[in-house]
Amino acid sequence: MSKAAVFGTGSWGTTFAMILCAAGTRTTLWGRRAEIVEAIDREHRNPDYLPGVPLPSELRATTDPAAALDGADFVVLAVPSQSLRANLAEWAPLIPPGAVLVSLMKGIELGTAKRMSEVIREVAGVPQERVAVVSGPNLAMEIARRQPAATVVACTDEAVAQRLQQACHAPPWFRPYTNTDVVGVEVGGAVKNVIALAVGVATGMGMGDNVRAMMMTRGLAEISRLGAALGADQHTFAGLAGMGDLAATCASPLSRNRTFGENLGRGMTLAEVTAATKQTAEGVKSCESVLELARKHDVEMPITEVVVGVVHDGLDPGEAATLLMSRSPKPERYGV
Repeated sequence: MSKAAVFGTGSWGTTFAMILCAAGTRTTLWGRRAEIVEAIDREHRNPDYLPGVPLPSELRATTDPAAALDGADFVVLAVPSQSLRANLAEWAPLIPPGAVLVSLMKGIELGTAKRMSEVIREVAGVPQERVAVVSGPNLAMEIARRQPAATVVACTDEAVAQRLQQACHAPPWFRPYTNTDVVGVEVGGAVKNVIALAVGVATGMGMGDNVRAMMMTRGLAEISRLGAALGADQHTFAGLAGMGDLAATCASPLSRNRTFGENLGRGMTLAEVTAATKQTAEGVKSCESVLELARKHDVEMPITEVVVGVVHDGLDPGEAATLLMSRSPKPERYGV
């Protein structure tokens, strides 16, 4: 039986730990907050992030990283993306030799414009075949309530991806697919958060379905352009880790990024929305690093540009909409 250590007791980290348990993988959750760890370990619940959801009795939790990592075959990282580097530097000496490091994070690091798998490889000093990523239309609360969902498990080593697939396959409610395109899966997961902010802003301003559909499809074009520049397989963006994740994040009221954008569109300030948001909306910080990455590779991403303007530079949402709609007309082709 495989063993997993999941670092992060937020909604997705806890939910993925539930999935691993349901798949027969022995799982321990690590968290900093003793009160949450105790509730998970003794009462089998996470009242802050999954209220009302019973957790598996076999799921263990601890505040001791060494205890969580003892004998782990998979080390699952579910912390906010901008905190990964500092956290992983602390944990890396404790990681068992040969363990596979799994990223649940959907962000691009500020300052370096590196994807999460790149940060993991750099900090932990592991080869790419020991790093996997999980991404897809995975709204945590739905999955925690055992509503059916699918995801993509990506690793450059297909055999490693298949091992992780087996470790988190929990029929009939959670179905993982494998992929070797780590770059494409990560780009899709990170940039869709930025597009969801834009969709949320438009929704908060009272705009309708035509605008949302435009944002999503043109957002997919931005994702595919950036992915192409980074060497991704374009087919990835037509699947679960591309269009699937984008659709769920842009359409669902459960989406943190869409909800954050809606509040901005309704006229709340960045400080007000941030104060009212319990969990991390990754696109808020990652939009800047996504734009930095795009400029580094000379990739045009107009929606990302205006999201950065609205979120960080004080651009009025109405002016942002005017800027987007006033751009010169172009042919409509996939990825253009």
